[in-house]
Amino acid sequence: MARHALPTTAAALTAATALLLTGCGGGDKSPSDDIKGADTTPNSPSASASQASGVKRPGISLPSEFQLTFENWTSSDAVEQAVLDDTKEQLRAGYAAIIANEPDGGEALAFYDTPSGLSQDRQWIKTYTSKNLTVFGKLPAYDAKPTLLGNGKTRAVVTYCTDESKAYTRDRKTKEVQGNPKGTDPKVFYTVTLTKNSDGVWQNISTRAKRGGC
Repeated sequence: MARHALPTTAAALTAATALLLTGCGGGDKSPSDDIKGADTTPNSPSASASQASGVKRPGISLPSEFQLTFENWTSSDAVEQAVLDDTKEQLRAGYAAIIANEPDGGEALAFYDTPSGLSQDRQWIKTYTSKNLTVFGKLPAYDAKPTLLGNGKTRAVVTYCTDESKAYTRDRKTKEVQGNPKGTDPKVFYTVTLTKNSDGVWQNISTRAKRGGC
């Protein structure tokens, strides 16, 4: 289910895995790839993120049946915290688009993505929407580590893990539920590259994922 994909059939799983490795994802009838983060406060961006640049951020709402949580996504460094906050919101925006059946990602995702990041995420989202799938369950995102690049002002990388053990896809029409195939490692390691735009928002350039990398 990673930001890259949730349950899928064997064939779909193979395709989803390929997408996953390039930073995209999708789900199909059977278990598939990965799900991406959730927050304990899903309806609004964190205060620190909002204060980081003074820019009004879009509201993002996730249903209670999809519990995307972020464990210990904190840093004593203000810049690193801003990077972590915007990374969380971008992930939440992607799953919100899947649940809302918005193949183009919606306004919130466009806010947190660069053009290249948005193009990649649209491919990921469409692996769900093209199959009429939504996501639900529990998806913890943990062990987040931010790294500031260069002068630490405009580029950063965030790595983190997700555990898809209790994350699933559901067909919107038939209500068929699927999880990851038996024997699939439910933990996925993510590497997100970000850049700070002129408004002070840390936007996603690309996402790479490796199943079993945690």
